[in-house]
Amino acid sequence: MSRKLKKEKFENLEVIDINKKGKGVVKSESGQIIFVDGVVPGDLISTETYKKRKGYWEGNLIKINKKSSNRIKPICEHFGTCGGCKWQNLDYKTQLKFKQKEVLHNLKHIAKMIIPKIERIKKVNSKFFYRNKMEYSFSSNRWLSKDEIRKSTKINDKNALGLHKSGMWDKVVDINQCYLQKEPSNLIRNGLKEFCLSNKMRFYNLKKNVGFLRSMIIRNSSENQFMVLIQFSINDRPKIKKVMNFLKDNFKIESLLYCVNTKLNDSIYDQKIELFNGSDYIIEKMENLYFKINIKSFYQTNSDQAYELYKIIRDFADLTGEEIIYDLYTGTGTIAQFIANRCKKVVGIDIVKESIIAAKDNAIYNKIKNVFFELGDVKNNFNEIFTKKYGIPDIIITDPPRNGMDKSIINKILSISPNKLIYVSCNSSTQARDLSYLSNDYKMTRCRAVDMFPHTNHIENVVLLEKQ
Repeated sequence: MSRKLKKEKFENLEVIDINKKGKGVVKSESGQIIFVDGVVPGDLISTETYKKRKGYWEGNLIKINKKSSNRIKPICEHFGTCGGCKWQNLDYKTQLKFKQKEVLHNLKHIAKMIIPKIERIKKVNSKFFYRNKMEYSFSSNRWLSKDEIRKSTKINDKNALGLHKSGMWDKVVDINQCYLQKEPSNLIRNGLKEFCLSNKMRFYNLKKNVGFLRSMIIRNSSENQFMVLIQFSINDRPKIKKVMNFLKDNFKIESLLYCVNTKLNDSIYDQKIELFNGSDYIIEKMENLYFKINIKSFYQTNSDQAYELYKIIRDFADLTGEEIIYDLYTGTGTIAQFIANRCKKVVGIDIVKESIIAAKDNAIYNKIKNVFFELGDVKNNFNEIFTKKYGIPDIIITDPPRNGMDKSIINKILSISPNKLIYVSCNSSTQARDLSYLSNDYKMTRCRAVDMFPHTNHIENVVLLEKQ
């Protein structure tokens, strides 16, 4: 029988840091590290531990004895309940400070490279309504607040169309107004929910895998075009048509799509997408370039900051017009096309078929003739045949997934030995790990972070490495 954890209470502990999940960090007099929800650095709190983890404890907030000067009032009524915007109670200047601190910590302690003077983090102009893509879930068993449970013995309305409760895959918070995506995003979501309820359409139950309405995706572009995808779990054509006609008749949606998904998960990448009305893409613009974005395309979720990020990459590359550049994990080839007019040739590679098709299509659309795109896993296809076909690169740009690059890819980069390597990452810890493997051959000469997602801990970091 396992021994029951003895709870401990602590009074007047100062919140000294904030962790990756947005929890405040406090330290007891005996050296215990405790993570606490709902607090910000500078708060003086009372807490009680309830769970022991490896290297730290988790604690419940009992009381804030003295509020931090960094604390602000969250604008969103759903703050603290849904899974997003966990730093909305922290002023923006302090958010940037802790994001920069996280990047520096990882570079110093994991990468173990000599760090140049860090350039100022590129902050956002718009702290709200900055996302160009939102995914919402239908649920017949929504998250109930303590007040709702306490005030009512029987709750009749358990339907929701919203975002998942933090840490709970099967619970959805019904969202009234979200401050992440501009209108008519809220109007579309709320309007659809009311229409489906009034027509007695069954919302999905995540645990039981039953229901008609599963999820919706809303995308918008810098050209003010909107795309909506509804995911159904039952191929009931009359009902599907009814839902889609409601959206078509009541909102200006340039791309209206749906799919029928009978799987246990909501991933659309293996699903057949049906076009109901309009076009199957929307248009993004960046400088003199236009990009067709389809529902399966990857595109940076903050359009304004994507432009700032790409300008930093171009600046770090410092191109003369004669360079051969490889763009690993190219996605839809946006970076490749953004820098193409300042170099000899750019070659992109990615494993997602739809992304490569979109990249080639966009290159034709933009009349760019010096970009080339290959479909394949970077781990397997970035090889001697690849370099023989396209030539030895002067610069490699890599923007891998959150888990970073496979060691074999790093070894391939080292064997090619380009003059410059520009490493873009949304996870500075795996980025730093990969940089440590390159430290004998390369030195870090520039580094700049870009804030893509205010009110969250997420940060995009760009590092320039040059041959020793």
